[in-house]
Amino acid sequence: MTDLALALVRTLKGETLAKPPLWLMRQAGRYLPEYRELRGKSENFLELCYQPQTCVELSMQPIRRFGFDAAIIFSDIMVIPDALGRKVEFREGVGPVLEPIADERDIPSFEAARLADRLAPVWKAVAGLKATRPANVAVIGFAGAPWTIAAYMVEGRGGGEFTKARRWAWRDSASFERLIQALVAATAEHLVKQADAGADAVQIFDSWAGLLGESQFERWVIAPTREVVRRFKAAHPEIPVIGFPRGAGALYRDYASKTGVDAVGLDSTVPLAWARDELQSRVAVQGNFDNQALVAGGAALKTEVTRILDTLGRGPFVFNLGHGVLPETPPEHVAELVGLVRAWKA
Repeated sequence: MTDLALALVRTLKGETLAKPPLWLMRQAGRYLPEYRELRGKSENFLELCYQPQTCVELSMQPIRRFGFDAAIIFSDIMVIPDALGRKVEFREGVGPVLEPIADERDIPSFEAARLADRLAPVWKAVAGLKATRPANVAVIGFAGAPWTIAAYMVEGRGGGEFTKARRWAWRDSASFERLIQALVAATAEHLVKQADAGADAVQIFDSWAGLLGESQFERWVIAPTREVVRRFKAAHPEIPVIGFPRGAGALYRDYASKTGVDAVGLDSTVPLAWARDELQSRVAVQGNFDNQALVAGGAALKTEVTRILDTLGRGPFVFNLGHGVLPETPPEHVAELVGLVRAWKA
């Protein structure tokens, strides 16, 4: 089977399949006992992301167990600030903690050689996953979007309202633009190198896009993403790009029409009929099953899966979650979800 025949790639390029392809954000994670066993052998999560063999194995675990249509490389969006020379660590119960950028003097510059020195193991892992995955399974590379990474780098950690980053963007847009442009260059390079290594598609995670109002969304989400996509497509015009501006609400429409992405990932708050009418005519859509419903299981799981498929499954659609798989998710609920999607008929 050639890459062009991959169900995920065909869908992202606008084809409607009888059975929508399926993968889940954070499908390799703490809800799987085999993941916990392997993760327990490494004390440092970030360094785990630079171990190609281990990353390939972690990426393959959910493929073996559930037969998803795509394997996303095991990595983290924090590898970009790390590669730019900012201190990053992961603390249990807290998540990523970064050395914060206090002012414009701390803004890192983009240097391709330095990025390559740190991220080469990630690109090697993508190549290893490409060589290991079944022929009908697509390989997905990814990166965090410039706005989301900038927000983490300024704030020093996730969660909350990212007030420092948002105030800086309003107060001194020129210097904030310097940070964004460094991240545009690094993000585009990281995605290009993952595609060079064999990724069949890439996803841009803008996890905190929903914090911005219309004008700021245009400047710090749409414009940088458009430039990342432009640079990526200049190198790999045939490889589709998924954009995930979580929490964007009605601004999803502008994102879909202005950034150049081939598909948009929908969070769980996006109304299905609106997505069908306003987005699916422009781009493929991906999403947006509630990860809490996956934890809960039962009749609600079946009802909601069917509702999503009945609304979006008759256009170019990839079944996924509206956010990542939660650690407390029973694996049997994931297996049930896969069975329901596979059994659905348009």
